[in-house]
Amino acid sequence: MTKTMRAARLHKIGEPFQIDTVDVPEVRPTDVLVEVKAAGVVPNLHNVVTHYAQWFPFLPLPTLPAIYGLDSAGVVTQVGAQVRGIQPGDRVYVNPGLSCGSCEACRRGDPINCTAFTFQGYFGFGPGSQKIFEDYPYAGFGQYMTAPAANLVKLPDSISFEQAARFGYLGTAYSALRKAQFAPGQTVLIDGGTGTLGLGAVILALAMGAAKIYATARNKVLLDRVRSIDPQRIIPIAMGEGPVAESVMEATNGYGVDVLIEALGPNAPVSAVLDSFNALRRGGKAINIGGVSDPIPLEPFPLMCLQKSYIGSLWLSTSEGQDMANMAHAGTLNLNVFDHERFSLEQVNEALAAIEQRTGGFTNVVIMH
Repeated sequence: MTKTMRAARLHKIGEPFQIDTVDVPEVRPTDVLVEVKAAGVVPNLHNVVTHYAQWFPFLPLPTLPAIYGLDSAGVVTQVGAQVRGIQPGDRVYVNPGLSCGSCEACRRGDPINCTAFTFQGYFGFGPGSQKIFEDYPYAGFGQYMTAPAANLVKLPDSISFEQAARFGYLGTAYSALRKAQFAPGQTVLIDGGTGTLGLGAVILALAMGAAKIYATARNKVLLDRVRSIDPQRIIPIAMGEGPVAESVMEATNGYGVDVLIEALGPNAPVSAVLDSFNALRRGGKAINIGGVSDPIPLEPFPLMCLQKSYIGSLWLSTSEGQDMANMAHAGTLNLNVFDHERFSLEQVNEALAAIEQRTGGFTNVVIMH
């Protein structure tokens, strides 16, 4: 096997990625080596590598130069001596969520709440992230990467590598629906239903047996495209044409929806969040996976009286990723809604620019190796 590989590395915030030759990583006993076939270019990456100080000064970055690439899918080429159940040749998605493995959260089986939780190939969430970056400095914008065997989702042949490179954002929506205890026959309001997170929430709610899905957005063309996925169950609501809560309450005979998935972007007004929160039924749950940046003033007394919940949700567990792979293979989760825009590793900077021109959540920009 070759000892070196090509990787796109960021040398300085605000500058383009450079294609470098680096050593292929060595495999530790509990790790695997994955030959990356596709790596998703997530919408927020442009902000991270160009305007980090403005948007994310509180989230630690890897020491530069660094290999980025959050969502990766490929083929296992080598396994560590203590790895069981994974073999060379297995097709996998690599869950980039890494934890320390030994803190209180990790010991209770809750790695996403580890104080050192870190996105491999992206950014971290705590002071312990730098050590994890040092342990796992490889990611999807390199030809090979190491990963813990416990972070692998096995992919059936029915799922393409391009589709799997969307699993992180899809899984974020799936995990949110699970935290809401969403059940077949229930209703859901998805704010920002045409975006990358919102569209994922739409197709996963369909897969989970939603009776009705109310999807909001400002772009009516994209809203119509979302509705066309399942015209019987998806009801579009154009934002800016009156209160969303009024439309939902009218459609539900004053009852409201069981779940709200909040997937609006950073520039969305807080008033939109509060409006949609009013569309929840008594006892309904709002799950925030979006990026609205301003403080959200929720009054505590109505929360108590109506028993509503507002819950934050981050990323997905590996088991949730495996759920999605199984649903897609069974045909209940439709991954054919995406338009894949493929770029070579050498075109990584062009791919980053293409993110700014995407057609809502339908566009899936991927680096192909």
